[in-house]
Amino acid sequence: MTPLLAIALVLAQDGGTLRLRAVGDMMLGTSVPEGHLPPADGATLLEDVAPLLQDADLTFANFEGPLCDTGTSAKCRKGGNCFAFRTPTRYAPYFKAAGIDLGSTANNHAGDFGEACRRETERALDGQGIVWSGPPGTIGSTTAKGKRVALVAFHTSTATNDVNDVAAARKLVEQAASTHDVVIVSFHGGAEGLGADRVKDGPEKYLGENRGDLKAFTHAVIDAGADVVFGHGPHVLRGMELYRGRLIAYSLGNFATYGRFSLGGALGVSVVLEVELGDDGRFVTGRLFSTKQEGRGVPMRDEARRGEKAIAELSSRDFPKTGVRVSAEGVLSAR
Repeated sequence: MTPLLAIALVLAQDGGTLRLRAVGDMMLGTSVPEGHLPPADGATLLEDVAPLLQDADLTFANFEGPLCDTGTSAKCRKGGNCFAFRTPTRYAPYFKAAGIDLGSTANNHAGDFGEACRRETERALDGQGIVWSGPPGTIGSTTAKGKRVALVAFHTSTATNDVNDVAAARKLVEQAASTHDVVIVSFHGGAEGLGADRVKDGPEKYLGENRGDLKAFTHAVIDAGADVVFGHGPHVLRGMELYRGRLIAYSLGNFATYGRFSLGGALGVSVVLEVELGDDGRFVTGRLFSTKQEGRGVPMRDEARRGEKAIAELSSRDFPKTGVRVSAEGVLSAR
């Protein structure tokens, strides 16, 4: 056992730390258009990765699309072109059974079937005891290890807490920090696709849309009181850095996106991120568990550890001074 892994295992047993796990995009199939729901009606889709999600004090995911059973989408046009998601509400228990405790509804698919569907999604998550954040002004709240934990989720849209309104983001995070011991910020932003794995300076564009100045946003919310930042949206992994002793994961990739996503190459590679926070909210240690999606989007553990290797390389390239180090065992540490 290496010294880094031994330290991580000791710290994992320390009652003073809060152990979080996080994944990126989750969409367990869609009923619209037809033919894109998983085998066994989704009941076995998360079997292989559930133990990784369950082994934490709290586990976070981005809900890439609504959980609802009704409504129509403005994205569905004549000729069958309908890149919109609507996962049945009966799938909500699968998230909870797999270990998800916290979720973002702030993304570009949450409103695919309108505001009534957003409310149905929120009721479905409430019914499972899953804490969420997404619409403007929303702060999710829960407790773990005797600490009050807040979740504030953002997207590059005024229909949600907005990544591009940094002043409002700071105020909302300050509000959360004033009443909670730990503040988790989530954001859905950045360019998308195979060429979008690098974190750039300044605003990012995708299809003409402003997808956020992510360095400025993440640093601002940490300055305002956030303790860890989980990013998603580019559909590929990105690097991770430490800023003022807090971890920023700029993209956790596609974790479980059945049926409608392109999953070739890096698009099908992901990780489960573990982060341990001290009593002051600072990063203590972390670990990566590599995963992949097989077939049409079945998440599996990846023995080739491609996700860990990608994050190690991208963190070194994009953040030569502040990027995390990733050991051979996937343990994260400061550079």
